[in-house]
Amino acid sequence: MAYTVSFKSKWADFDANKHMRHTAYNDYAAECRIRFFNTHGLSPKFLEAHNFGPILFEENTRFYREIKMGEDLSIDLRLSAASKKGERFKMTHRLFREDAILAAEINVYIAWIDLSKRKLMTPPKEAITMLDTLEKTEEFQEIILKKQP
Repeated sequence: MAYTVSFKSKWADFDANKHMRHTAYNDYAAECRIRFFNTHGLSPKFLEAHNFGPILFEENTRFYREIKMGEDLSIDLRLSAASKKGERFKMTHRLFREDAILAAEINVYIAWIDLSKRKLMTPPKEAITMLDTLEKTEEFQEIILKKQP
């Protein structure tokens, strides 16, 4: 099952056209992702204690339908790709209006960074366990990492 979060929209999410501003979609996706991390043991305290965190390489948003002023939304989160040791992974967020119509899809490509060395890293086993709990998309692919010379 996908990880799903529902949100009450707020006035600041909307623009002069009375629909959700484009960056608000990405803000809600990020909040969904962080809640998923927290729910599965990767809280800010855990990340700080282990001195690592997620870093975005890529974020792509495709808009399908507008979310109008005052409408609430829900997001389902799925895993669309991952490397064997969880060093890199891709997540797909589908944002739905309160009438269950798909409003947008946001795809992100993430890695883990060692916060002291400022270098990419292999995460602790808890991060891999977290990724294993997330439902995979139908198009799921393994990320093959190239060895550095």
